[in-house]
Amino acid sequence: MRLFLTQKDPYFKLLYMLFSYLKASLARKKARRVFQDFGYRVDQFNLAEDGMVEYANWLNPLVPAKVITQAEVNFFKTLVSKGSLVIDIGANTGDLTVPMAIAAGKEGMVIGVDPNTQVYAILAANTSLNKQKSTIIPLQVAATPEDGEFYFASSEASFSNGGLVGNETDNIHGKFKLKQKVKGVNLQAYLNNNFREWLPKIALIKVDTEGNDLGVLKTLNQIISEYKPTIIAEVFPTLSKEERDQMFHFLNDHGYSIYDMSHLDLTVEPKRTPVLLADEMAPPNIASNILAVFEK
Repeated sequence: MRLFLTQKDPYFKLLYMLFSYLKASLARKKARRVFQDFGYRVDQFNLAEDGMVEYANWLNPLVPAKVITQAEVNFFKTLVSKGSLVIDIGANTGDLTVPMAIAAGKEGMVIGVDPNTQVYAILAANTSLNKQKSTIIPLQVAATPEDGEFYFASSEASFSNGGLVGNETDNIHGKFKLKQKVKGVNLQAYLNNNFREWLPKIALIKVDTEGNDLGVLKTLNQIISEYKPTIIAEVFPTLSKEERDQMFHFLNDHGYSIYDMSHLDLTVEPKRTPVLLADEMAPPNIASNILAVFEK
């Protein structure tokens, strides 16, 4: 009696798929509950217009592998010209930082901001790639109204997401806390002190900070008022109707045209639904992204 299967057996592929699924599922469960350091692998993507682009993909099983596409680079090219400055706040591993940097070119600059030590290690790795095509400056800080130190919390032990909290018992972003406090800086003051000559070139600010996007934008009020960069911001699902209204009015009062871009799927031509009134913002419990453009 044969006690094992070979690759030619009809059930081999089915059993292999089942085993792979269970293995991946267990890895995800472990990553949610047990702190681990994950490495990365460098993948290469040959784009039709921009040639070979490398990306350091985090090997955290909770994070899908990033694929750099010409479509998303081209999307950012509609917002960012060569030589421009881009600020990516909540850059995470650099999944949007890299295509933005390719769009801005080597003569431009993207400043990628993220306080999370786990994702920052991957962001730093991506900073070292594509040197002939892009310039990325990583900053391991949080964008805060005042300089200081803060707790960082996540719903996952591997810290693939998360946000700032006031104390160790605050679980609004999850029960897991980084062992070390993270540094917060007033980003507007930091940019004025360290990149003043670049500020007239600022073309885009992208914010993704787990529900604190408006708070971050308010700390950049002077830069937004003076230079009117395009803004991409997340509308976090837990935001109340009042908080969504406040985000609309902040941008509208600055003279921006606002568009709902839903989940910001850049693998296809993203939709841009005009948001003319606060009541047209995505309703509470719905995640969305908005694009704000200053149209003279």
